[in-house]
Amino acid sequence: MGEEKGGFFSQIKNQIITTVGLIITAAGGLVITNMEAIFGVEEETVVEQPMMEQTINIPEATKDTVVISKTIVLPPKEEKTETEKRKEEFSW
Repeated sequence: MGEEKGGFFSQIKNQIITTVGLIITAAGGLVITNMEAIFGVEEETVVEQPMMEQTINIPEATKDTVVISKTIVLPPKEEKTETEKRKEEFSW
């Protein structure tokens, strides 16, 4: 098989030259792609910041229902004896 003339160092030299050429080509591509951003005239733009409305939402308070019940317990009426009933009938 055919070996190229030159030595190991000539192959390294060719690879370095190829790499430098590739880097220069990539840099040129980036400059052309971003040419307007690099060399362009910047226009003054006024950026208006939007007004932020501040709304406060007050959560409705949960109303707990408290039921207060009042029970009146009356003592049982004492039965009057027959003699007391007669006294009331005749005492006017």
